[in-house]
Amino acid sequence: MASWMAVTSTDNFERTRALGGEMQGFKTRQRKNVMERMEPGDRLVWYITKVQAFGGTATVASKGFEDHELIWRSKPGEDYAWRVKLRDAVLRDEEEWVPSHVVGPGLEYVQKWPAEHWKLAFQGNLHQIPDVDYDTLAAALDGK
Repeated sequence: MASWMAVTSTDNFERTRALGGEMQGFKTRQRKNVMERMEPGDRLVWYITKVQAFGGTATVASKGFEDHELIWRSKPGEDYAWRVKLRDAVLRDEEEWVPSHVVGPGLEYVQKWPAEHWKLAFQGNLHQIPDVDYDTLAAALDGK
């Protein structure tokens, strides 16, 4: 079992919510992570950019697959084709999101960056994170 952090916009998080939290797509450059490393039973937490907050958790329910139906959006030509099915999603309303500054500096994952630049850990679309960080984030979201 592995733990993952999906970095997404508010709009794309809401698109996942509209799907009932049952599927998540990832950008083209994440093909190897989704298709070769992500497994059923892995855990996923969402980080929402701009507002810099954590918004929910889920469990990966399928192997990765390719689908080009346009659901999530960013730059032209990006269709988030590398996807997984999800289960047990808990997608919080915006007022229940956990601001990154509350838990972020204490995460093991962000220790790779200089302390003053810890938010650089949240650049990019998908990151494998330590299980202890997932547990910390899930607990913070459950406390909302």
